[in-house]
Amino acid sequence: MKQEIARDPSRGKVQLHVSDLPFSEVPNQSRLFLAYQSDPLSLRRFYPNAVASATDVSAFAPEVIANYRTDRDALCSALNEINTKAGAGSKTLENIECLRDPSSVAVVTGQQAGLFTGPLYTIYKALSAVKLAETLTASGLSAVPVFWAATEDHDFDEVSNIFVNGRAGELVESKYGASGRFAGLPVGSVTIEDSIIELIDQLFESLPETEFSSSLRASLSDAWREGSGFGDAFIKTLAVLFADLGLVFIDPMHPGIKRLSSPIYVDAIDKSQRIVSGIIDRSGELVKAGYHAQVLVEEDHIPFFWLDDDGRRLALRKVGADRFRVKGGTREFTLTELRELAAGEPQRLSPGVMLRPAVQDWLLPTICYFGGAAEIAYFAQNSVGYAVLGRPVTPVLHRQSFTVVEAKQRKVLDKFELTLPQLFDGIEKIRLMLAEKDLASGTARLFADAEEKINTELNRLDQHLSHIDLTVAENLAKRRRKMVYHIAALRKKALLAQLRKDEVTSRQIENLFSALLPNGGLQERSVNVFSFLNKFGPNFIEWLYQAIDLDDRNHRIVDL
Repeated sequence: MKQEIARDPSRGKVQLHVSDLPFSEVPNQSRLFLAYQSDPLSLRRFYPNAVASATDVSAFAPEVIANYRTDRDALCSALNEINTKAGAGSKTLENIECLRDPSSVAVVTGQQAGLFTGPLYTIYKALSAVKLAETLTASGLSAVPVFWAATEDHDFDEVSNIFVNGRAGELVESKYGASGRFAGLPVGSVTIEDSIIELIDQLFESLPETEFSSSLRASLSDAWREGSGFGDAFIKTLAVLFADLGLVFIDPMHPGIKRLSSPIYVDAIDKSQRIVSGIIDRSGELVKAGYHAQVLVEEDHIPFFWLDDDGRRLALRKVGADRFRVKGGTREFTLTELRELAAGEPQRLSPGVMLRPAVQDWLLPTICYFGGAAEIAYFAQNSVGYAVLGRPVTPVLHRQSFTVVEAKQRKVLDKFELTLPQLFDGIEKIRLMLAEKDLASGTARLFADAEEKINTELNRLDQHLSHIDLTVAENLAKRRRKMVYHIAALRKKALLAQLRKDEVTSRQIENLFSALLPNGGLQERSVNVFSFLNKFGPNFIEWLYQAIDLDDRNHRIVDL
């Protein structure tokens, strides 16, 4: 499917060109994800409420509303505090008021709280939720987009760095270097230190200076400042970017949200053994069906973490019929003690990945969830937990997925007659292909001639030796394979060496990979949105929003 969208930036009217790339052509996609994208209805054994089209989720609205038990007024009061603190726009506050209406539903997505919003797919998740909420509302169902900021996650190293494309097109990493002291802490508990100032300076020194740089630097500096919370800064940055789109943010560590989570915590603790047994059985079913279990769940699992007196998020493990011990420690709890914590001090407990979606959908009247490929795999396992807790299973949809190609990158692709799928073969193979094709035809031809002559002479020698002694001929065959191997290796080295001498071409290819396939993976998994905001300004968010097609399940290539 090809799509063209008019955009009107400050520098003149331009067209967006959007084309498709099936996920089956993208490396490292799981069989389960590909099957789900191809035919979700065929997997209803694992996804009971799978839908063929995004807008089909509206059929589940009556069931969602009928099973929703959370106090909407209390929820919206907490959301008001969270979003007002973040400086959210008026449309967001209006959407919070819409959630008070008992007939409204939420289109939910979420992501770990990452440095400066983390990778681009965070933005794509949010845009997907906004788009579907707008579509459902236009059809008559009041729907509000909600972003779950996963502030309880405690793998700080995973969220403490970003990548941008620098002034020369190279890939530049920015990393908040204090992560060692935050081991085990939920990222929402991390307080930003003064080193953030230098990190922001370094980020903008690496980016080209544009008309947007100054305002972007000011915006980041306002959110990411010494003394602010890491999770708060993440939410505030997104709130600014989505000010006109009405995205509502929820922080699960907010005291009001924790209080509202208490009933589902209590129920999950009471039924924890049934939840764990069900997930283990489901994992086996997935493997038997030829798929994979995304999360390893063992018999001693309990779907909660405990927060100790220092605020560290520590896993719990079952060590007896009614005993649970902190993993790697000595502190133990009975089931009754955990239940009392859930009822009276829910802030001391945090749901694990297999329980979080059910907690999320207890708090919110969730009509569907937008996730990535790994989250879709989670839902195949944790849908069992929904059933044990007596909750309707939430339909899960894959977020929109983009690779953004700028004009200069398209020019290089066209110059060398390359496509994005070809880049998946790796930079060395592309270099060798170009060396053979255009840049080193003399060297390539010389090796081809030499190989032909050597093969001719070896064939003559083989025929002669076969008449003398077959064992000698066999020995020649072995040595021939080694000769061919060494000549091929020498040929490869010579061609690549010649290509490296062409500095312009070598740099173009390196920058192409840095921009479109950074760190060997899809652009959306590494590059941060500020790499593009710095070049194109805030309109970049709107352009991507216009490019979204909820009925398109492919990876999509956007030419700017």
